[in-house]
Amino acid sequence: MTAAADDIAALEEHERRLVFDRFSNEDAWALGTLLVELARERDAAVTVSIRRGAQRLFHYALPGTSADNDAWLDRKCRVVERYGEASFLVGARFRAKGRTFEESSRLDPDTYAAHGGAFPVRLRGTGVIGAVAVSGLAQADDHALVVEALERFLRPA
Repeated sequence: MTAAADDIAALEEHERRLVFDRFSNEDAWALGTLLVELARERDAAVTVSIRRGAQRLFHYALPGTSADNDAWLDRKCRVVERYGEASFLVGARFRAKGRTFEESSRLDPDTYAAHGGAFPVRLRGTGVIGAVAVSGLAQADDHALVVEALERFLRPA
């Protein structure tokens, strides 16, 4: 397998593993708070957003962020909504074909961004109902932060 195929396989494995049995407003609060705590531990200037459908359940901007981070969150979450997969995975698939998402998707890049950091909130037996997203780091690091938080949050007690 190529490095790109290995990366895609790892991203797909995240999607298979990180699935919710339920997702409430309280879960959004707890997950969002965990993400903020992890960002603070790393001194990472990020903005965190958790959405269920069109409703924003959690939003927090750490010092050092700006409205640009909010715009990135919106664009990355739209990719999750449209494709039903992590924004980083969608972008990786385009890159593996030697194309860019911006040129090949035929979607407005001011509206959609297939950059790492937005991950689907997927309910077992239901499908994608929302997104958890981070903006402020390099795209691989945004994605990794979300995955780490989801792994901790979904870990059996």
